[in-house]
Amino acid sequence: MLSFTKWFPIALALLGLQSVHAKKPNIIFLLADDQSTYSVGCYGNEDVKTPQMDKLGAEGMVFDRHYVTSPICMSSRANIFTGMYEYKTGTNFGHGDMKPEVWQDSYPVHLRQAGYLTAFAGKFGIVVDGKGICEEEFDIWAGAKGQSSFRTDKNPALAKYAKEFPHSTLAYGAWGQDVIRTAVEQGKPFCMSISFKAPHKPATPDPRFDAVYAGKTFKKPENFGRAFADHLAPQSKKGRQWARFTEWKYDTDYDAQMRLYYQQIYGIDVALSMLREELEKQGAADNTVIIYTSDNGYLCGSHGYGSKEIFLEESSRVPLIVHDPRLPESARGKRSRELTCNIDFAPTILNLAELPIPAKMDGHSILPILTDPNTGGHAAITLFNGFIGNCMSVVTQNKKYTYWAASKGLPAFEEMFDLKKDPYEKVNLALNPESAPLLEKMRESYRERLAMLQKEAVSYNGYAKYAITLDPDATPAAKQEAIRAATKAKKKTK
Repeated sequence: MLSFTKWFPIALALLGLQSVHAKKPNIIFLLADDQSTYSVGCYGNEDVKTPQMDKLGAEGMVFDRHYVTSPICMSSRANIFTGMYEYKTGTNFGHGDMKPEVWQDSYPVHLRQAGYLTAFAGKFGIVVDGKGICEEEFDIWAGAKGQSSFRTDKNPALAKYAKEFPHSTLAYGAWGQDVIRTAVEQGKPFCMSISFKAPHKPATPDPRFDAVYAGKTFKKPENFGRAFADHLAPQSKKGRQWARFTEWKYDTDYDAQMRLYYQQIYGIDVALSMLREELEKQGAADNTVIIYTSDNGYLCGSHGYGSKEIFLEESSRVPLIVHDPRLPESARGKRSRELTCNIDFAPTILNLAELPIPAKMDGHSILPILTDPNTGGHAAITLFNGFIGNCMSVVTQNKKYTYWAASKGLPAFEEMFDLKKDPYEKVNLALNPESAPLLEKMRESYRERLAMLQKEAVSYNGYAKYAITLDPDATPAAKQEAIRAATKAKKKTK
């Protein structure tokens, strides 16, 4: 049963929306793959061209402090579907697939049971035991296994679009147009989720947009390069994200790499326009909520890293734009600094569909924020990525604390940043003795988040060990024993 504190703001939001529009809304959930905030014009980058995303923000709400709780694709998508932290979904690379009982409380399952036409296209990103990539769980399907492909003809469900749109990004737009038409013809509310492959590596932009950034140079972020990594954990420099700064030539060919990256995102922008145009044609625009975001951010050279995975802002904070056309004009074109995260999507989508939110979901509906941008966010969120496994962060309204456990022959290390004063994370306050009182406060916040993990982590797929390995007070011997026990348990399940 939901608590009063969880239901009350949701009930208020629903009452307000019902007074505007009694009909259940259509929902379009758009997910980019590896898109950073600095790739979108409305997030302050004048070098990029994202007119449709900017327009969506101008007509809706832009969220400035939206995080992915696990900045890697498999886990992030599991979190999005279920509204739960990774340690409760039990799903990530190197750990295992999702249990069917976890999937049964996902937002697509609940919406289909409630009469919504459900549709999915693109990179599904997870596997559910006994169900695979869940093709049978949707009314209309154009999903793909693994990393999917930029080539439309590699996805059989998109074959009819391959000639006109050989690159998958616009093919998803065309597929989405057909879904909108089908739902309108059937007279059913729809929930359509499109998971673009762009702008994932290897960078493969649609050549029809080659002229958009031809010859363009870009301003580098003020924390670009390895001169801004000295204060960061040595453990973070042992992973692939450190090597990819040079492997992907951010150090020697930054402009060329960013042209490819931004060109892929421009393709998504065009696909967004295709969907919005079709909504207008079908008379569905006034009752369709659009949510646009990414599965994780991207480190295109900030602090001398590439890729994602770690909890720096460029990797864990992502764009979120929500447009609800049912709201009054006074609620549009706003920005919010409330703390939100990807586990909020499932409860928000259920809230939009006027369905109850399972108590097991960790996220909150963000609908109250759409009517008041200064209320309704989290007091704190956890950043945890089992793919790395040796660190965890707590993010509060303006602060971030990360504990890196001793690993790879390196001692435990702490990072702490004041994100309001230092948004580029250039000053590690954990290294400053004068910040000791604040550090102790953030350590206490970390312990509170760790206690949640210790209480709620699933017992399978190797997650039980984190209750010990991420505990700063646990002895080295206890941590080693936890790792041995998890390894032994995993071998037994194979």
